[in-house]
Amino acid sequence: MRRLRAEWERQRVVLVAFPHEETDWARGGDLQKAYAPFVRIAQALAYSQTVYILCRDQKAISDLFCSTNGMVFIEAEYDDTWTRDYGPFSVEEGGSPKLLDFVFDGWGGKFPAQRDNAVNRVLSQRGYFGTTPLESVDFVLEGGSVECDGRGTILSTSRCLCHPNRNGGLTKTEVEKYLRDLLGAQRFLWLEHGYLAGDDTDSHIDTLARFVDESTIAYVRCEDPEDEHYEELKAMEEELRAFRRADGRPYRLVPLPMAPARFDASGKRLPATYANFLIANRALLYPSYESPRSDRLVGRIFAELFPDREIIPIPCSRLITQGGSLHCSTMQIYF
Repeated sequence: MRRLRAEWERQRVVLVAFPHEETDWARGGDLQKAYAPFVRIAQALAYSQTVYILCRDQKAISDLFCSTNGMVFIEAEYDDTWTRDYGPFSVEEGGSPKLLDFVFDGWGGKFPAQRDNAVNRVLSQRGYFGTTPLESVDFVLEGGSVECDGRGTILSTSRCLCHPNRNGGLTKTEVEKYLRDLLGAQRFLWLEHGYLAGDDTDSHIDTLARFVDESTIAYVRCEDPEDEHYEELKAMEEELRAFRRADGRPYRLVPLPMAPARFDASGKRLPATYANFLIANRALLYPSYESPRSDRLVGRIFAELFPDREIIPIPCSRLITQGGSLHCSTMQIYF
């Protein structure tokens, strides 16, 4: 039987991809500035675990670091930097590790994704996954669209997994059948509400609500009735309160503040969220948005939730200009 591994389990590698000249990051000639959050992420991780860094020019990217201990630079072709959504899923099958390579189609054909979709096969062929087998799966699924507790419970949004632009628009029952077989899922918690303005992912769960451990869910709460998200996130909160663990007990719910509103040059709101954190082996990395009050508040919340990990803020204002944040930019791998 398969089991999708929880993020807080011991990781082997975290996969990151740096911006390059053919990505939208290069618009306006500020590619060097675009490197900054990726450098911070890699540095924060590499002291305690290995970081695989996809890049176009190994020397140019490695020269950005004072120390490259714990980093492996991999020259490869890829379309963009969101490894969460095209990196491999890590499962156990019969006690042995296996990696699953789902189809990535640029969030329902919104963006080019052919090279992103080939990354896992390239890494496997070059030996970066060791002897761990990589199974190709003819099913569209992004890493940011599902949360798991490591014990067979999947948390997701129907707006994403049942969207017509993914797998032809399956019903929840049909999605559940696929994921029971592919991920060893036994229970499903579906959110019908919740979204972020400016989000291209059709409501990825990792922007809204996250498992912290088997009994705890951290989620975004909006307390401003004038904010466009207020009603939707309030309805999402009620759904979370109704969810039950496998033993029938309610989840411990930990609200995260709504990130400060950020807008691009055209006035479009950007999808800033504190739910897009990364649980690493010895650290908890969380996004900050140049808002000292809320950034510090979230840091204190995470310090209480993860007393055994170093709490590291990563400036992510530049990341959200491209539609994602910290968790979207990383994928942990177990092999």
